[in-house]
Amino acid sequence: MATLKEILTRRPISATIRLTVDAGAAKPGPPVGPALGQYKLNSMAFCKDFNARTQKFKSGTPMAVTITAFKDGTFEFTVKSPSVTWYLKQAAGIELGSGRPGHVTASTLTLKHVYEIAKIKQSDPFCQYMPLESICKSIIGTANSMGIKVQKELD
Repeated sequence: MATLKEILTRRPISATIRLTVDAGAAKPGPPVGPALGQYKLNSMAFCKDFNARTQKFKSGTPMAVTITAFKDGTFEFTVKSPSVTWYLKQAAGIELGSGRPGHVTASTLTLKHVYEIAKIKQSDPFCQYMPLESICKSIIGTANSMGIKVQKELD
């Protein structure tokens, strides 16, 4: 439960903005500039902070970012790791999943690939308290819906 001091020092939130931006490639132009400019936020400061936080990722990796804009013109943001579908496509070496999942197999992965993706996703705020087995089951379900077959070992 929040203390009285925390309640009194909270800043009023004007908006929550969700964007997908490539790692290390945030520029003040579209889509970042218009989304932040709408709430009178400094897009250049966001781009510098975002690029500094995501420099350890490979360039071009799509990162989900949630920006909390406050009414006084300041902001906070959290960066999440790329989506499971992006990781699955990279591991399988495909551009798109199957057009008919369950009927046509787009590619095949091993449980080791799934386990590695689950270990990366476990660092996300939503998944940090989930057991690794549950994350793996979720990833296998996503792979099946994309037409990617998961096997114990490749033949």
